Amino acid sequence: MTTELLYLTLTAGLAALLWIPQVLGIVAQNGMISAEDFRQATEKPVTGWAQRAKRVHLNMVENLAPFAVLVIVAHLSGQTSATTALWVQVFFWARLAHAAVLYAGIPYLRTLAFSAGFVAQIVIFLAIVF
Repeated sequence: MTTELLYLTLTAGLAALLWIPQVLGIVAQNGMISAEDFRQATEKPVTGWAQRAKRVHLNMVENLAPFAVLVIVAHLSGQTSATTALWVQVFFWARLAHAAVLYAGIPYLRTLAFSAGFVAQIVIFLAIVF
């Protein structure tokens, strides 16, 4: 398995796990979800770390799709290189850091971690196109 595919797999695994703190936060603040809650299809509001956990999961889902496409295109087109291998790792660790600092409520580090992941996607894109 290439480095790119390994880190895509790790990123997908991280995304799959990030819903757990979100659900724990919802249950901690609002109790178990009832059958009536499902029928109404409305969410009870959450605050504090539970709201941040929800944002972590949503942001990861939003960023996983373009990252996955870039990694798969690089792999299928034979455009993988030391550059793409480095930047898929940067993306994964930046997303893990983003989750940790967002859970902790640290605003400036959150922006830095998010930006590092975004830059990683741009560099991978450029490595494929040029």
